[in-house]
Amino acid sequence: MSDSSPLPPVRLRPEAELARAALSTPLLSRAARLARWAGPDTRVDGGGSLVEEQLPAAAELLGLTGDDAAANAAEAWGVAVDTGLVEITDEEAGTVAPGADLALLTGAPHDVLTIWLAALDTVVADAGVPDLEGLAAALEEGGEIDFSTFDWDPQGEAELLDGVLGNLYLLTAGEDGPGESPVPLPVLAASTIVPDDLEEPSNDVLEQVSDTMMKLDDQFRMLEPIGLVEYRPVDEEVMAGAEEEPAEPVDEDDIARYGMVRLTPLGLYGLRARLLEAGFEAPAVGELADKGADALLDGTAGYGEFAARAETEQWLGRREPLAAARELLAAARGADAGAPLRRLRCQQALSLVGEAAEPALREVLDDPELGGLARVWLSERGAPDVPPPSQDLVFWLTVDTIAAQLQAEGNSEELQALVEGLAEQHSGFFSAAWRVEHPATADVLEAMGRLHPDKRVAKEARKAAFRARSQQQGN
Repeated sequence: MSDSSPLPPVRLRPEAELARAALSTPLLSRAARLARWAGPDTRVDGGGSLVEEQLPAAAELLGLTGDDAAANAAEAWGVAVDTGLVEITDEEAGTVAPGADLALLTGAPHDVLTIWLAALDTVVADAGVPDLEGLAAALEEGGEIDFSTFDWDPQGEAELLDGVLGNLYLLTAGEDGPGESPVPLPVLAASTIVPDDLEEPSNDVLEQVSDTMMKLDDQFRMLEPIGLVEYRPVDEEVMAGAEEEPAEPVDEDDIARYGMVRLTPLGLYGLRARLLEAGFEAPAVGELADKGADALLDGTAGYGEFAARAETEQWLGRREPLAAARELLAAARGADAGAPLRRLRCQQALSLVGEAAEPALREVLDDPELGGLARVWLSERGAPDVPPPSQDLVFWLTVDTIAAQLQAEGNSEELQALVEGLAEQHSGFFSAAWRVEHPATADVLEAMGRLHPDKRVAKEARKAAFRARSQQQGN
């Protein structure tokens, strides 16, 4: 996943709701209870971990039983120390006290989420560390771990988990993804291992996917108690057969046996925070509501249809309709490469404004860049006395619309259908279109030449593009 382009915008739950969810996660709630329990008689070792003799009491306090009770108590204590809920007062004596940050858990939602994010960092880091038996035997004389003994690459493991979590974020945030539906573990593993252009995976690739699934199964079991995901583990029978040649799931029930993972609303918030910290551009719906129309139109340029609408509705909800319409129209002007898409987003935004916006649209009827969209808006609402567009304006608006869709969607099927329809309805389209005084005329005609399936029509488009390019260079 590259950090050079923005990620799909996400819709986050209110901070108060997320903070309540964070406080109710098993791991953070256990860490908070242990922090309040810590006192003068609590002892830790040199690494800050509870001494072994006190683990039973900690597990009992948390109501933990079974073989994993002590380990789960130790994990919760580690989170309490790492997040500042517990403070080591004397390292030599091994004494502790409740930390100053413990009070943040009863403070503002943002403070609670800050503590939760710190806990999440700890758990994600721990999830990338395998259960290494014989760790002490591998310690070198200098006190460093010889990782080669374990066939383990710490950086590689961390990058793999980050990549998987990044793909889960994309699958959750993207408009074409499953959204809040669970993702099959084989799909998530394959998204990280299998190249996009690989049509038929080899047995070696399938084996890598199977190995990754088993690794992710352990990691998601660790990540669930902090509230990052909801996870249905891999079926034990599947795990027992992991040494054999991996079988491909055949139906929904079969796929579910291979593990299902869903990013929670809290997890979506957490992964976005980690992505932002790592330098990714990860927008959230609502961030533009208090900014100007220029920021709205530019910011939603790369959004999908539903996210753009949600962002625009929040923006409009904070403004008076007529003033909002005038601001949008002013921001839509321009001859730069992004202007056509701004006008398209402006047109979409204005479709959400009521009749109160009509005066603003009538004010720009004679504007060479906005007159076309103004006529469309007024005509769609049955407004009287809308002057008919000139032929030049019709062609200019056509070029502007195709340029916007090229920027928004690329060579999509919908755009190809539009190109075919234009060429079919207007036999002399290309002989007139190259003369259109629009900065994107040549690019649009070249795109039409690429998109039209009829070789004769495509050739006409390319010739028109050449003439348009020559005219632009001559001016």
